[in-house]
Amino acid sequence: MEITQKNTREVPKAPKLHGTSTEQKREELKDYFKETWQQYESLFSLINNDEAYFKRPEPLRHPLIFYFGHTACFYINKLLLGKYITQRINPHIEAVCAVGVDEMSWDDLNSAHYDWPTVDQVKKYRKQVFDKVNEVIDNMPLTLPIQQDSLAWIILMGCEHERIHLETSSVIMRMLPLADLTSNNSWATCLTTGNSPDNSLVNVAGLKVEFGKKPEDDSFGWDNEYGHAEINLHSFQASQYLVSNQEYLAFVESGGYQNSCFWTEEGKQWLAFTKATMPRFWQRETGEYWQRNLLNLMPLPLDWPVEVNYLEAKAFCNWKNNQSNANEAGNDVNRGFYRLPTEAEWLALRAQVEGDLPSWDTAPGNINTEHYASSCPVNTFAQGDFFDIVGNVWQWTESTIDGFNDFSVHPLYDDFSTPTFDGKHNLIKGGSWISTGNEAMQSSRYAFRRHFFQHAGFRYVVSDNDKLPNLANNHYETDSKVCIELNHHFQQLKNTHLSSKNLQQSSTFATPTADTYLATLADIVQKSVEYYSPTRKPKGLDIGCSVGGLSFMLAKQFASIDAVDFSARYIQHGVKLQQGEAVRYIVPREGDIVDFENFSLSAKQAENADKIHFSQGDLSNLKAVHQAYDVVIVQQALEKSYNPEHFLATIAQRLNKEGLLVIVSDYSFDESITDKAKWLGGQKVNGENVTGFEAIKSLLDNNFVLRENHELDKVIKKNARSYDLSKLQLLVWQLK
Repeated sequence: MEITQKNTREVPKAPKLHGTSTEQKREELKDYFKETWQQYESLFSLINNDEAYFKRPEPLRHPLIFYFGHTACFYINKLLLGKYITQRINPHIEAVCAVGVDEMSWDDLNSAHYDWPTVDQVKKYRKQVFDKVNEVIDNMPLTLPIQQDSLAWIILMGCEHERIHLETSSVIMRMLPLADLTSNNSWATCLTTGNSPDNSLVNVAGLKVEFGKKPEDDSFGWDNEYGHAEINLHSFQASQYLVSNQEYLAFVESGGYQNSCFWTEEGKQWLAFTKATMPRFWQRETGEYWQRNLLNLMPLPLDWPVEVNYLEAKAFCNWKNNQSNANEAGNDVNRGFYRLPTEAEWLALRAQVEGDLPSWDTAPGNINTEHYASSCPVNTFAQGDFFDIVGNVWQWTESTIDGFNDFSVHPLYDDFSTPTFDGKHNLIKGGSWISTGNEAMQSSRYAFRRHFFQHAGFRYVVSDNDKLPNLANNHYETDSKVCIELNHHFQQLKNTHLSSKNLQQSSTFATPTADTYLATLADIVQKSVEYYSPTRKPKGLDIGCSVGGLSFMLAKQFASIDAVDFSARYIQHGVKLQQGEAVRYIVPREGDIVDFENFSLSAKQAENADKIHFSQGDLSNLKAVHQAYDVVIVQQALEKSYNPEHFLATIAQRLNKEGLLVIVSDYSFDESITDKAKWLGGQKVNGENVTGFEAIKSLLDNNFVLRENHELDKVIKKNARSYDLSKLQLLVWQLK
């Protein structure tokens, strides 16, 4: 079958990292940025009314107004974090459009928490950001090859981030009413369809599969792609085609959605929640099945790939095993086991596709937006012995995502990958018709919660048994900074009975057997509340909450606590505890020797854990939802802020009458985080020494009364024989 390409324009490829001319590379970067930006705006131009931007056709995702602003504010936030620019463009948009959604449960996204900007405001903002990034590209220093600590890498990161959301936004648009969208020639649906070919199994010989993007690779990559691992695969069989709508229809019409025996426990819960009876993009009217594409509704194209989530794909494979058992009952047949492929098995298939996106003159599949703004028949693009190894729709795998050996986070996007290393995010491979840039490359590794929808389907494999050829999962947290925080918080939660007097005397100095910083802080906060504001259980805000130790200690005495930290790398562990899961992490003992720790909340701690709401936030740019608190606790967050004075100048507006502000600080400001002109003390002003305490006092005296002033020791264990000791000042202020 032949298809005429719908896209004949020259699409800039992502710039290679090496080169001989910096000015030529600068132009390549600029062209790639502009083309990425224009393609994203072209997608959003399909929306024909402002109201549609604020609808939530997918209740587990933000409305489209968020995604319209999100990719632009990503540039500003990363450029600010890297100290490449010094000023925000629109703090409001950059706050509400900063953090996306990878929901912790199916129904926890509350749109009432967001004060969305208007469409015109976002359009104006995007124009301002476009001009700013062009200015940055024109004037930035540039050396070759482009390295991960280069400003040019941040520009590429912004482009690839926007290309990810080109895809996720198109999925949400596909759920909008068609009346909210107007088609154009740049986004043309394939109209070719017919009966599906019979899906046969093709043998794949065993081989050694190597994982990981090499550091010397000449293209941009996300942190989870780098590192190395390998696995020896036994021979297996794989379906020649992706599972088509026609092949999946047999599962639907046999009662597959009603028969719980085919579904995993997670799948059963999802079915109970959604009441699904067919794939998300199917409709049934007057006895006929229809499929919703991005811009049209058409009779179900039987030879197109079915689009489902992992849970549905898994149920189909279980059903197919059941069918195979029934067909072969009483026969002496060496039957294989039907399942989804692993990442390693997909890579074995991928070896049959020659080249990669940077080397393709024309994409060998329905990918990179080179053919259609929709899927197409599963027997269109042959690739070796198979069809659609890359392109058409993403393919679900049995592999959860984790970091390879030598994985390390990128410092300017430290929570791109690590929040997904939880065993609950399965990898999708191969890309879809709208996958471009990094997404369309062999090394790409993207993972989603198993109930999420993308333009994703699946193919199945058959092996001798159900044992998965996966890399060994190790979901222990290994990032040294995070592990130190986990140990600092959770050892105290284990030992809440200990007091600051628990010291073991040595011949030369006192060695703490347990740090009591959090317990002491919790005790002071509780007593301050009882003395100064005893009338009701307070509502609290814990800023700089890290992994949540203090919030868990206070939860019993508080009505509710908003626990906020700048890094999702920390708060994700508090959320896991809150949901009844264990947190596993390593603790250095000596050299390469580590201890493996496993922590869960006690029954008493778990009783009040649901009072805590964890969220990512910026102390100097808190969202408007953070209001009406009886107690605000700031744990060493002032010295980690780029504008601590702004926080102190506005915090009174977020407190109830006679509310308490508890500040804990060692006043260790760092120019790499806070411009020296914005330090709170620690320098001379008009020739006189100004301490951090004096600076805070001058800012708060008009609105607050100082009630308590304590010295507090904080001991951080680095390994079995090394500790860091901080002498902190704890101040309790009360709003006048």
